Amino acid sequence: MLSKKKKTSLMKKYATHKGDTGSPEVQIAILTAEIEELTEHLKTHRKDNSSRRGLLGKVHQRRKLMTYLSKEDEKRYQAIIKKLKLKKIKEETEVEKKRSEEISKIAENQDAELDEELE
Repeated sequence: MLSKKKKTSLMKKYATHKGDTGSPEVQIAILTAEIEELTEHLKTHRKDNSSRRGLLGKVHQRRKLMTYLSKEDEKRYQAIIKKLKLKKIKEETEVEKKRSEEISKIAENQDAELDEELE
């Protein structure tokens, strides 16, 4: 668990405005520090499954915040990735894009057929 001093210093460092405690950048920075701390703990306590579960939850939450930030503001996303030296989230591949387009076309066709049957 992060100390109050460390958390406060992270808030100041990654804040987007004065008094900022909840922006995605601040949350990602705090989660990253907690993840690093838990990772070190698990290196020595390999069988601590409750901490491992907590770590997975924090990684998931950080990933969701990063996805949100990448969709909302790409520049801020790129900046936080550089500052924290994180990997980029996986972008949708061309195959996945085509597949999702095909699925949406099929769904539209089915909707049109249902509308015709109802009329």
